[in-house]
Amino acid sequence: MWASVGSIIGSGWLYGAEKAVVAAGPAAIISWVIGAIAIVLLALVHAELGGMFPVAGGTARYPHYAFGGLAGMSFGWFSWLQAATVAPIEVEAMIGYAGHWHWAQGLQHADGTLTTSGFATAVVLMAVFVAVNFFGVRALAHTNSAATWWKIAVPLGAIFIIAAGNFHPGNFTSETFAPFGAKGVLSAISGSGIIFALLGFEQAIQLAGESRNPKRDLPRATLGSVAIGAVIYLLLQVVFIAALPHSTFAHGWAHLDFQGISGPWAGLATLVGLGWLSVVLYLDAVISPGGTGLIYTTATSRVSFGLAKNGYAPKLFARTDARGVPWFGLIVSFVTGVVCFLPFPSWQELVGFITSASVLMYAGAPLAYGVFADRLPDHDHPYRLPAGKVLSPLSFVVANFIIYWAGWDTLWRLGIAIVLGYLLLGLYAWYATASEQPDAPRMDFKAAQWLPVYLLGMGVISSQGGFGGAGRIGLWWDMLIIAAFSVGIYYWARATASPVEAIERSIEEVVVTDAPAH
Repeated sequence: MWASVGSIIGSGWLYGAEKAVVAAGPAAIISWVIGAIAIVLLALVHAELGGMFPVAGGTARYPHYAFGGLAGMSFGWFSWLQAATVAPIEVEAMIGYAGHWHWAQGLQHADGTLTTSGFATAVVLMAVFVAVNFFGVRALAHTNSAATWWKIAVPLGAIFIIAAGNFHPGNFTSETFAPFGAKGVLSAISGSGIIFALLGFEQAIQLAGESRNPKRDLPRATLGSVAIGAVIYLLLQVVFIAALPHSTFAHGWAHLDFQGISGPWAGLATLVGLGWLSVVLYLDAVISPGGTGLIYTTATSRVSFGLAKNGYAPKLFARTDARGVPWFGLIVSFVTGVVCFLPFPSWQELVGFITSASVLMYAGAPLAYGVFADRLPDHDHPYRLPAGKVLSPLSFVVANFIIYWAGWDTLWRLGIAIVLGYLLLGLYAWYATASEQPDAPRMDFKAAQWLPVYLLGMGVISSQGGFGGAGRIGLWWDMLIIAAFSVGIYYWARATASPVEAIERSIEEVVVTDAPAH
């Protein structure tokens, strides 16, 4: 649970409340509630699957069991894409708050994008993450518990200290509660960092192979971490809105003004006369994102190590140095991080991308759940999801809502990243099969026939919808179309999944990709 909580409390708390209120006004509170319900639904499905199959890297494994090699390769790529883009976003957060110090004021433009010197600084910070993973991961593992206590203590402290003398209930209605209507509330969920902030419950599932009693611990860790994260973030949003001086939003919530002070929470602390607290928050803006960035740099090399071990990626990714570090995977994660700074040079743009990549990765679990309920009714279920036959398709629908709300501007970029993944992994799969490699992946196109339709369909609906698309489909109609499309894909996938024998063979032969011995 602590691993998951440590991942959930990262840079999301530093920016989430401000970005959400700019997008939705005080109605951002509703956005957080919807976001928390959505993540709980996905976490419930993962909790049952994690108990059934306590293997490391489980998030990418379930679709492989249910739909064979092509789906396994695809969701493995989505998983890697998600892990590889977290470290750059944490670097963005560190640079954003560093603007408080004179020496760092030239690192960002006014719109939050990086300057040339900001880009160079971001590259150096990414290099530090990689270097620490090469040389100091043992020490990092021992400090994780202490770092997580710090990560929880600082936001909770900020909540109570700021609220104690600066709680103005009138702030919720003085400039109207929901100035941007339903569209603002919904777009805030994906685009303002709400889902991004709540992501991370999967860390407990990825570490399943290292738990003493995973069948008992996984459901508790998964649901417990989401509950802790959701309560903290909701309190942060309420206090942030209530404590703001009216002058900061007098021109409307879309024009929130911190009078040139870097970092929303540190800026708020300064404006209400808590200068000492702002110093703590500036310090936390290095520690919290830095810790999360280090964890995900490790996770990225772990996912690529797993892809290689299971035959989806070249063996080079599975090679380790004398310390047991998968060195090539780390180098590739560094290069990927640097590339992320080019098309997504500000925190909020990266948030939309990573939210979509993460939820796309999670969307495979409800699909696999439906297949296992059908094909493996007698398999051991340490935790059973109540009303699973209803909640499973519902969680898939909700996952697709979150992807859609991220907006077309984010999704077309995600589409390019997916195509690139198919080219890279597809070429390797072709080579491995042609050269008769012993672990060449078996591409089960029949069981995954729904997958290209699903990915292309989501792209087409987004391009025509009102969240950054052409606007040809009106609000609510677009949601109805997404819901109907999702239910259709869910039952199509369930009907064409791998037969029982193939599922059982995949479960037996899976390579358990625990962390390399670092």
